[in-house]
Amino acid sequence: MGATGLIEKLFRRFLPSPFTIAVLLTFLTILLALLLGREQNGTNHLFKIFSYWESGIWNSGLLVFAYQMMLILVLGHVLVLSRPMERLILRLTRYAKNTQTAAVLVLVPTMVVAFFNWGLGLIFGAILARKVGEYAQQNNIKLNYPLIGACGYSGLMVWHGGISGSAPIKVSEAGHLRSLMQLSAENQTLSNLPDLISTSLTVFSSWNLALFVIVLLSSAILAYWLGKSTSFTKYSLKQYQFISVDKNKVLGAEKLDHSKILSYLFAGIVLLVFLVQYLPALKRLNLTPNLLNFFMLGIALLLHGSFKSFLNAVEEAIGDVSGILIQFPLYFGIMGIMSGSGMIAQISDFFVSISNEVTLPILTFFSAALVNIFVPSGGGQWAVQGPLVIESALKLGVPLPKAIMALAYGDQITNMLQPFWALPLLGITKLKANEILPYTILFMVVGGLIFLLGLLFI
Repeated sequence: MGATGLIEKLFRRFLPSPFTIAVLLTFLTILLALLLGREQNGTNHLFKIFSYWESGIWNSGLLVFAYQMMLILVLGHVLVLSRPMERLILRLTRYAKNTQTAAVLVLVPTMVVAFFNWGLGLIFGAILARKVGEYAQQNNIKLNYPLIGACGYSGLMVWHGGISGSAPIKVSEAGHLRSLMQLSAENQTLSNLPDLISTSLTVFSSWNLALFVIVLLSSAILAYWLGKSTSFTKYSLKQYQFISVDKNKVLGAEKLDHSKILSYLFAGIVLLVFLVQYLPALKRLNLTPNLLNFFMLGIALLLHGSFKSFLNAVEEAIGDVSGILIQFPLYFGIMGIMSGSGMIAQISDFFVSISNEVTLPILTFFSAALVNIFVPSGGGQWAVQGPLVIESALKLGVPLPKAIMALAYGDQITNMLQPFWALPLLGITKLKANEILPYTILFMVVGGLIFLLGLLFI
């Protein structure tokens, strides 16, 4: 496994924090706009670039997008910390009798849950892997614990093609595509844009669901084989404690915070409004970020059973969104520079010149996989790369749902190589990145081949 140690060393030595990368990418984009932008000969060109940057950072539509993505992550984490989810995780651990069954036991539900909500899947997989490790330790079951940790991270390999995927769920909102392309596209291009692309054509399309099932089954087979062919490891874990609510000395108005009736009543109102407001969209299989977050809010309140438990979980989960909160505006600024300076049209023309209808999705997949290493955020990547993909697809006649999912597949697959989103899992499982990388890279290879073949034959 020396290669994986080298990969981790390269990441640590040459890749700074994601925020620093976002700042460096901002400087690079400003420099490229000065050299390649359509108005590079103007005396006030630099100030125009700064104005494009500033307008991108404070783009109201994109800031709403950032808040939607933060809620998806926080509410997913909050849901995992509820008592019913705790009982489900503890019940699953009882079936871990050896490494191979434990690996499949962790991988399959983690991928399924992550397909529904990536924040939920990330934390669910981490806690499930930790609890499986504890159960094996208590019952003297020999286990390859790093493999179990890798299986708990596997949901990040399928999330962007799932219900909470940034690109497919955002383009299902009316007007988002036009808003995204408004600064860079010509009037003729804008007129060819649909008002929205329903998730029935992306996430819930037969071909995407088929690819998800194939990746799920193939990864489960690989996990089982790795469990049988690798040796067990030594580890020592203390019991992971779920969040508990102290009901002692609850006085006066504090009783309302602990009231099950009040929590259930409010959750019921949220879910009732959800059904009334979003039932038409559900019937059309067109999910949006607002629809998903409203549903998650109601379910989280229902499962926690009190505002106190819910707010404790929010406090635990809120640290997850620090990267989105501070990095997304910088990515929006980069998008603003690229759009205002004409770079999007120039780069898309280059892609068109070296691609055709068959190869553009493949090129999009590989470019998205590479960009994800430097921009480890599906939402941030969509803001930067989305306009390029849309414009190139329109020029070559590639179906927009296919082009969008090609970006989603490429973005998610290198999460198995980029350890940024693995940090919560590593903290919960007490594993190191170089311990899980040997296995996540194998998952990446298998999943990547399946997605590439799918894009070729869709």
